Amino acid sequence: MREGRWLAAAVCVGVLACSGETPNSGGASGAPPLTAAGSAGAPSGNENAGTASFPTSGSGGTSAGASSEMGGTASAAAGSAGEMPGGSANGGATAGGGAGSANAAGTGGAAGSGGAGGDGSDRPGWKLVWRDEFDGPAGSPPDATKWTPKNAKSTSNQELEYYTPRAENVSLDGNGFLNIVARKESYMGAQYTSARLESENKLEQKYGRFESRIKIPRGQGIWPAFWIMGNNGEVGWPQRGELDIMENRGREPTISLGAMHGPGYSGSKDFRAEHVIAEGVWMNFHVFALEWEENVARWYVDDELFETRTPADLAQRDPSLEWVYDHPFFILLNVAIGGLFPGNPDATTPFPQTMQIDYVRVYSR
Repeated sequence: MREGRWLAAAVCVGVLACSGETPNSGGASGAPPLTAAGSAGAPSGNENAGTASFPTSGSGGTSAGASSEMGGTASAAAGSAGEMPGGSANGGATAGGGAGSANAAGTGGAAGSGGAGGDGSDRPGWKLVWRDEFDGPAGSPPDATKWTPKNAKSTSNQELEYYTPRAENVSLDGNGFLNIVARKESYMGAQYTSARLESENKLEQKYGRFESRIKIPRGQGIWPAFWIMGNNGEVGWPQRGELDIMENRGREPTISLGAMHGPGYSGSKDFRAEHVIAEGVWMNFHVFALEWEENVARWYVDDELFETRTPADLAQRDPSLEWVYDHPFFILLNVAIGGLFPGNPDATTPFPQTMQIDYVRVYSR
């Protein structure tokens, strides 16, 4: 997703202890510190109650049950992933990856099938620290302690949609899935409606594995995306940094894109690679993941590595380009309609279109 040119909330629960929002600095090896702030409530706009922040570079120790200075409730610390709500989604074993860049396309294996972490547990080399399995009654809104739905007309990329928090555009289906539905309808001066969820001020993590199992929509002018963006919005985009874990132009049904945007390499000048699924990305669920560590980012579809980026890629293009992926990022899920990147819908585009999300999971080393 291009923000510019194209452009656990109030309570610390389960696996992590609560402490101040400071990076790990040695001590016993264990889970990174979690900072909780405020008490939960249905948030409005960007004034969200509470932040779960995970500075996850290296190992560090935390003190169980320590309260944040910002208030809120701290409960059980440093538990196992089993203490968190259960999930039924499938995952896969972690693939390897090294430095350098890879643009080779390939076909994935069985979509999100088998392997460690498929039941929502830890993965080899990764500890599960945050998740949303989208369990709840049909028609329910997404968890307000984890997500803020945008309620505004898009002002990016000449897109055509109005993002709403209405159940018609974003809700649980009662079977463990979140549906984001794009509709062709006149609403608040826009021709289309859709939804965009953000975890800003709720989950913000520096480094880790960000993973979601998604069945994307299709059609000319449809633009689904799963991405993360820097929490330092005061510096503006693209200086804050953006990592697109999955995006798809509806007119290219077999291609999932992974991309990186920063100062001097944003929009059409981004670093990107394609992963090809011959039958069509939209035909089945697939697991899209980003493994982001210090000075490296790796993109996967169904645990197949298809892109790796390091500062060396920037230097090879232009020594003045800056690697800006060294601070917490938050998660975004959305379906955009029309605009500069995918083009506008036409007579062949079916509506409504649904992006179905099985889960979102975040891991740390």
